[in-house]
Amino acid sequence: MSFYPNFEIGQIISHKQLYTTFQCRNMGGMRRSNRLNCLVLISDHTKGFYEDKWFGNELHYTGEGKFGDQKISRQNKTLYYSKDNDIEVHLFEVFKRGEYVYQGIFELSNTPYEDIQKDINGEERIVWVFPIKSKQLNTYISEKIYKENIAEKLKTIKHISFEELKKLAQNNSSKKVSTRTVVTNISERNVTIAEYAKRRANGVCQLCGQQAPFVDKMGSPYLESHHIIWLSNGGEDSIMNTVALCPNCHRKIHILNNKEDSEKLKKVAESYSNDIE
Repeated sequence: MSFYPNFEIGQIISHKQLYTTFQCRNMGGMRRSNRLNCLVLISDHTKGFYEDKWFGNELHYTGEGKFGDQKISRQNKTLYYSKDNDIEVHLFEVFKRGEYVYQGIFELSNTPYEDIQKDINGEERIVWVFPIKSKQLNTYISEKIYKENIAEKLKTIKHISFEELKKLAQNNSSKKVSTRTVVTNISERNVTIAEYAKRRANGVCQLCGQQAPFVDKMGSPYLESHHIIWLSNGGEDSIMNTVALCPNCHRKIHILNNKEDSEKLKKVAESYSNDIE
């Protein structure tokens, strides 16, 4: 008998909701629920130990066991024989501590295989990797969640030594690059407003005052349109809210979000108010 939790795909739930709903233990990345005949898999992207990898719509999930060679035992065995035993497999992903994103019901999509990975102490060992796919639809995450997870990881590694960073980089080098679908909501921008802002700037960045760093294939100075009040923050897609910046200043604005820079650009836009009928 299949168990279907009252969760939507992509819904974020708490840890307590997870283990009480599935009546499973409250620790580990693979949690068997004997009462509901299902196996809960947790792919935690907040840990720097090892990371499960997506290849298109197939997740290559690393089995349980943090030390030494992994074996087909305990929950690795449950997942390995899940099709034979009619075990329902439910996947959650963690991108932010304490938040579990439900991804639905999964199944083995290919033969599990052995791989060489580092354990929690950096020692090489044999692990079991389980290729799984959603039984319902292709999974995806929002661009916001993805970017926040990357930013958190970067914040963590900023404080480690160069030698530690080198070791991590060597351990994580891979010939096969992980890929997955990330979705985003895009604000549609009017091309005439963007082009007007660039021509109005006449090839000069309206923040640093320097000439555009190069010309594009059409021979025009390369500048990028920028909304002073970001569209994501409720800004208008209008002439008075749009300026032209060199790529360096544009990136700086979006990374630092400096108040003084924004005030300067507002004054630049206001200086053109008499040109608008």
